[in-house]
Amino acid sequence: MLSLKKNVSPKTLSTLLKYNLTKYYTKSHEWIDVKGNKGKSGISVKAAHDLGDIVFVELPNIGESFPKEESYGAIESVKAASDIFMPVEGEIVSVNEELIDTAGLINEDAEGKGWVVEIQIANTEEIKELMNEQQYKKFCEEEEH
Repeated sequence: MLSLKKNVSPKTLSTLLKYNLTKYYTKSHEWIDVKGNKGKSGISVKAAHDLGDIVFVELPNIGESFPKEESYGAIESVKAASDIFMPVEGEIVSVNEELIDTAGLINEDAEGKGWVVEIQIANTEEIKELMNEQQYKKFCEEEEH
């Protein structure tokens, strides 16, 4: 799991998260924005904030498959290095190549232009096990206490 400092206030987190009915979160602070049986995925705004200035992203190879919760890559910041985990089981169908030269894009727009991978979801039923935006917000608030 990502190791995070608990320094984002609930009000700040609420401001940072965008309401999105197709976006889901893991307890290890990854997100997936589902469109049919595919989804773009990356680390949450909270994770990016807690990691600080991101300087390197290790991307997986297109075509690789990973089970849910397995590490598929890593992120390095000036503070720490951390694995990135699959929110659901699936195959990597594309990677955000902009991150190779501009890893800081994750700090600028973690849940948008800073996406890391696009996944062909193996079992869409696994999405039901993830948190929606409101549940994730509550999870982060509880984690701080």
